Amino acid sequence: MRVVVFCHSLLSDWNHGNAHFLRGVCSDLIARGHAVDVYEPHDAWSLQNLLAEHGQAPLQGFARAYPSLRSIRYRLEALNLEAALAGADLVLVHEWNAHALVKAIGLHRHANPGYRLLFHDTHHRCVTDPDGMAGYDLRHYDGVLAFGNVIRDLYRKQGWAQRAWTWHEAADHRVFHPLPGTAREGDLVWIGNWGDDERTAELHEFLLEPVQALELRARIHGVRYPQQALASLADAGIGYAGWLPNHQAPQVFARHGVTVHVPRRPYVAALPGIPTIRVFEALACGIPLVSAPWNDSENLFTPGADFLVARNGREMREQLRAVLGDPELAGSLAEHGRQTILARHTCAHRVDELLAIYAELGPPQALTMELPA
Repeated sequence: MRVVVFCHSLLSDWNHGNAHFLRGVCSDLIARGHAVDVYEPHDAWSLQNLLAEHGQAPLQGFARAYPSLRSIRYRLEALNLEAALAGADLVLVHEWNAHALVKAIGLHRHANPGYRLLFHDTHHRCVTDPDGMAGYDLRHYDGVLAFGNVIRDLYRKQGWAQRAWTWHEAADHRVFHPLPGTAREGDLVWIGNWGDDERTAELHEFLLEPVQALELRARIHGVRYPQQALASLADAGIGYAGWLPNHQAPQVFARHGVTVHVPRRPYVAALPGIPTIRVFEALACGIPLVSAPWNDSENLFTPGADFLVARNGREMREQLRAVLGDPELAGSLAEHGRQTILARHTCAHRVDELLAIYAELGPPQALTMELPA
């Protein structure tokens, strides 16, 4: 089967979590013998920021880490969809693409009904920017892959799509796994971006303040940290190490005793059941995790066994102290969490689900999904 993917970026994971999942899915498809072509804009925002900060070295690192993956960079005004989609069986279009491109691919699908076409949504904009999401023309798409039930249901309720499936993110178990024997260098590590003030108060309560109170040796990786945030890290005694290539996260997790999950406010308030992909990756690497509150309404995990939950800053301090001081507890969390990932939440599981959806749709037909007038 030939699969064509249009995404924001495969090459760059600078403030771009979809690249994590996409790399794992594409790698698994290729390992199964499918042909995969990935298209991304030549001027993708994530890639431009990465190159501006680090030059070409990250692209060389990506090529070494993912030798089977390639990205075709295009300029929208020069993109030849006839050539790009010739012989395609399945086309995935991520939601972080230009409205014009999403519409153009839909029109191509309408005129060339020989493939299945799915829209892939992995963001909270359905809730935080509904007008922007409503602007996507999905009339000729076969359906939507949403990374949580709430988003799936929103597409149906708003009339943006008649068919939608939940397709959760997951960990690429080929890359994210424990590294036994790695020397411990610190107590706590957090890998995440500061972002747009969507969790500033939460980061102080569940990360900075507990680290400072417990006097932990802590390290943070991520981007888009304003000066005020960097000053807060320094005040808490936390080392800031900047952007980390995502494929290097297992080595960093292995050198620390615990990590935390601090979800962004839109996910806690409006999109329950959707954790960041870093939860999947951390558990796959076998590092104990303590989470700030979020509602696992889709029963992805077993809180208390896969990870601990802290309802407030005081409980976060207590949970971190317990994990770091009790090797048996830490080992139990690490093993249980990893086994849950291996049993249910790898990119291979998601490829199985994707192929099942493709089979459910049946042979492509001229009549595609039409939205109400």
